[in-house]
Amino acid sequence: MDVLKPINLSTKELDETQPLTSVEMGKLWVTYVGNSMSGQIISYFLQHCEDDSIRTLLENGLAASKDFMQRIEGFFKKGNFPIPAGFAEDDVNLGAPRLYEDAFYVHYLKYAAKAGLSIYAIAVPLVMREEIREFFVYCNQCTSILLGQINNVLFEKKLIAKPPIIPTPDGVDFIKNQSYLNGFVGDVRPLHALEITHLYDNIENNATSKALLLGFYQTVKDEKIKALFKRGLDMTDKSVKQYKEKLQIEHLLTPSYIDHLVTTSTYPPFSDKIMLFHKVDMFSMKIRSFGNSLAVNGRRDIGLMYGRSLINIGLFVDDGANILIEKGWMESPPKAFDRV
Repeated sequence: MDVLKPINLSTKELDETQPLTSVEMGKLWVTYVGNSMSGQIISYFLQHCEDDSIRTLLENGLAASKDFMQRIEGFFKKGNFPIPAGFAEDDVNLGAPRLYEDAFYVHYLKYAAKAGLSIYAIAVPLVMREEIREFFVYCNQCTSILLGQINNVLFEKKLIAKPPIIPTPDGVDFIKNQSYLNGFVGDVRPLHALEITHLYDNIENNATSKALLLGFYQTVKDEKIKALFKRGLDMTDKSVKQYKEKLQIEHLLTPSYIDHLVTTSTYPPFSDKIMLFHKVDMFSMKIRSFGNSLAVNGRRDIGLMYGRSLINIGLFVDDGANILIEKGWMESPPKAFDRV
C-alpha cells in the first residue's frame, strides 16, 4: 500500500518469547471450532452438487476451512495449547440423500462466510502477535475473495434480488429537527440508506437461516432439540416478515424466502450435536448483526423491533446452550484462572 509510510517497528519478539494472550487464544479457538463445523457441512454438500460453478465455490470454501485449521494447529502446537475437539467425520453421513438443492449452497456459503468475516475482522486490531495478526488478515482476504465469488454466482444465476435502489441526493443535507427519529406517529421520514442496508442484510441472513433450520428440523432425532428448532423456525419467519414489511411499505425490493430449496428428505445427514451447535452459534452471530443494525439506526420503531429480536434470540441461544451442556456437547473456550 503506497499511501502508507512504513514504520520500522515490530512485535515479532512476542512470537517467540511470550505465551498466547487471551485474545489470541479465544479468536484462534473459535475460528478453529467454527471451521471444523463448516468443513463437515460443506463436505456433505459436495456429495450432492451438480452445478460446476457452485461446486467450485464449495471446494473453495472447504479448502479455506482446512487451510485455516491447519495454520491454527501450528500456532497451538507452538504454544503447547490443546487442539480443540471441534467436529469430525462422525458428525456427518456423506451417504445421506440430498437435503438441499444446489442453489441453497451458494446462500449458505455467504451466510457462513459473513459470520467468519465478523470474527476475523475483530481479531485484527486486538491481536498483538505479528504472525497471528497476519494470519487473521489472511483469513479476511481469503473470505472476502470467496464472498466476491459467491456474489458473482448469486447475481449471474439470478439467485438473489439486487439491493434496493434509492435516489441520488441533490446535495448535502442536514437533519433539522427531532422528528427525524419518529417511527410510530407523526411525521415519519423514509428509511435512510444504512437502515435499508441492514434490513436487507438481516432479511438475507434470516431467509438462509430459516431454510437451513427447516432441513435440520426435518432430520433431527432428539425431540427436545426438534421442539427448539420449531421455535427457531417460527421466530425467524416472524422476524423476516417484520423486516420485509419495513422495506415493502416504501416499495423497496426485498430478498425472497428460499424454503423451496429444501428437499422433503427426512434422513439425517448431520448429527444432532452439530446441528444444535450450528444453530446456537449462528443465532449468537445474529446478536452481533442486530447490534450493528442498531448502531446505525435512526428510527424508534426499527430500534424497538431489533430490540425485541435481540431478546428472543438471546433466550433461544440460552435454551440451546443448556441442551448442549446437558448432553455433554459444549466444548469450553479457554478461560481465566479460578482464584476463588
